[in-house]
Amino acid sequence: MADRALIIIDVQNDFCPGGALAVADGDAVVPVINGLSPAFEHVILTQDWHPAGHSSFASSHPGAQPFSTIPMSYGDQTLWPDHCVQGTPGAAFHPGLDWTRAELVLRKGFRASIDSYSAFFENDRRTPTGLAGYLRERGIAELTLVGLATDYCVAYSALDAIGQGFATTVRLDGCRGIDLGGSMAAMLGRMRDAGVTLA
Repeated sequence: MADRALIIIDVQNDFCPGGALAVADGDAVVPVINGLSPAFEHVILTQDWHPAGHSSFASSHPGAQPFSTIPMSYGDQTLWPDHCVQGTPGAAFHPGLDWTRAELVLRKGFRASIDSYSAFFENDRRTPTGLAGYLRERGIAELTLVGLATDYCVAYSALDAIGQGFATTVRLDGCRGIDLGGSMAAMLGRMRDAGVTLA
């Protein structure tokens, strides 16, 4: 089916066990994704790609603790441990992930002053990544999302995909979540309400 794409979100070492911002059981998504990929003609990856000293890092704000929240020009921002710093082993894809068939690797979060959860927009909700245009030009209408983490980058990407008019499915067996303060239940509910198919 030429109009379908698998979008693999941030399956990077820092989000897997032993990484700087490890998602519990995060590496369990790798065999699931490797099994799914051959069924899709189009495979796209996103890669969190932060410069050192990124504004979303708690270490960039003296006295701030990781997982606390501060106001930014574009709204509330969760502060994270330093993670997925450009060019570091933590930013690399999990070594077990087979991404040889990927036609696009979309890097996000590279602007120092703004974070980026979604594959479609920066966290200001206005600055596009260009992914929607790429998909439309390729004639892709249906998206299946997998990766890390369910309640952040996967969920925000899925909500934006629906908002951009793409039929969107999240394969929950190919995702794992952080669940910060009930974020899993909240974001699963938001996705369901928006019309995302949770499979």
